[in-house]
Amino acid sequence: MSPIRTIARPLLAAPFVADAVSRLRTPGATAASLRPQLERLARRFPALRALADRPELFTRTVGGVEAGASLLLALGKAPRLSAALIVATQAATLPGDLSAAKTQGNLVTTAVTRAGLVGGALVASVDGGSRNKIKAVKANAAKATKRAQRRADRAEARAAKAVKSAADSSQDA
Repeated sequence: MSPIRTIARPLLAAPFVADAVSRLRTPGATAASLRPQLERLARRFPALRALADRPELFTRTVGGVEAGASLLLALGKAPRLSAALIVATQAATLPGDLSAAKTQGNLVTTAVTRAGLVGGALVASVDGGSRNKIKAVKANAAKATKRAQRRADRAEARAAKAVKSAADSSQDA
């Protein structure tokens, strides 16, 4: 992993870890702001009724997933999957977070901050890391092997020609 990734991933994950811990410790604020959205989902999809009845459980579950994914991202383990999970948890809780921010009067700041963090997580979810380098190294190694094989074939042909020429000249003498 490059030094930039080593530094950037924990820095990107830190706000998500703090957010997840907050959701796990005190799910009430997020759950209260998510309740209307969960009720709307339950009316549209009756199978989600249990989810709408227990928004605190939903908030804690999302917080646990976000905490695990954030820690995995910080450690550089399964960074694409963990970043994708972070984006999914943010999408699930964003309506509630924005409605809570609206009542506190810092809607714009919260929205811009969340958008920036989710953008960073999206970049991390598609970051190939060293996989592209590995493909390039393999391709270069294959080309080098082919070049070496061609050189060896030519050298073998020259040697065979030299042996035949020496044999012919010894028969003429």
